[in-house]
Amino acid sequence: MTIETHGLGWSAGRKTIFQGVSLRIMAGETFGLLGPNGSGKSSLLRVIAGLRPASAGRVALDGEDLSRQPARHIARKVAVVDQHATTETAITVNEVVRLGRTPHHGLLSPWTAADDRIVAAAMERADVAHLKDRPWQILSGGERQRAQLARALAQQPTHLILDEPTNHLDIQHQIEILDLVSTLPVTSVIALHDLNLAARFCDRIGVLQAGRLVACGPPAEVLTEALIASVFGTAAQVAPSPHHGRPHVQYLMPEA
Repeated sequence: MTIETHGLGWSAGRKTIFQGVSLRIMAGETFGLLGPNGSGKSSLLRVIAGLRPASAGRVALDGEDLSRQPARHIARKVAVVDQHATTETAITVNEVVRLGRTPHHGLLSPWTAADDRIVAAAMERADVAHLKDRPWQILSGGERQRAQLARALAQQPTHLILDEPTNHLDIQHQIEILDLVSTLPVTSVIALHDLNLAARFCDRIGVLQAGRLVACGPPAEVLTEALIASVFGTAAQVAPSPHHGRPHVQYLMPEA
């Protein structure tokens, strides 16, 4: 269940989006990926998930080079929750979540009662069971995010890649979703904007700046006032939270 990248890079045309990224994410770890807009987080996640070929370096899942693994094999192991999911097809939430079972079925393998149970359980865990007959097109942004997470859970992956999974969610669902992900028996990589959510729920975090990995480690070691000022251009105070003991970032107003 490990994820490793070795000198990983990706370019769009002549523009380098990220380069030289080397990581080792351990089995069962919840790894947070932080960085300003445009730092390369989403592109890095897509290369790690096998949705884009690397321009340089390589990705290994469980010690095996990703590029040498069959697409169906990867699809059974890696589930992706994108920041933006759209479709023009008339489809319900239940049908979206059922798509998570696709990698486990060949052309002739029938849908089973076990599939129904897995889909129902995934919808319950993502808090969308009450929306199962709701058309996708009329869902709110937060409801779509939770439906996509349910689809990923129905896939029963060993590796979970999430790009801003708390986007569009209210505070209650942000905390519930990240608490759920952090307790799943999978290896998770999550791109986040909120430093406090990352500090609370991630075992380790990596910080991208202009396409390069500039810091990696436990939140208490990485989220320093100096790093926040340097990478995010914001003055802040960082101290252990009295509630959970992990770092809490308090942003400071610029001096007049």
